Amino acid sequence: MTIDLTTIDTKAAFHLLMKRELHFPDWYGVSWDAFWDAIIAVVEMPDRVMLTNWQAFAQACPKDMQILREIIADYEKEMPGKQIVLDS
Repeated sequence: MTIDLTTIDTKAAFHLLMKRELHFPDWYGVSWDAFWDAIIAVVEMPDRVMLTNWQAFAQACPKDMQILREIIADYEKEMPGKQIVLDS
């Protein structure tokens, strides 16, 4: 699965896009803890999620991008065989 982040330049926009594309439940909020819970235990994630055109998000929200990178690294350890990838 590929998710295009071209128009994403806020934390809220990122989370709303993930909610829509990955079919998170209605109660999902704009929180990195909720994102982690959703990808680990709430929804059945695809084997590979590729995030494209993420550079604008990284520039607009460097702190959130760092958190996302840490989540991606932890996700691969927690969920062997599944990946979230930043397409360069």
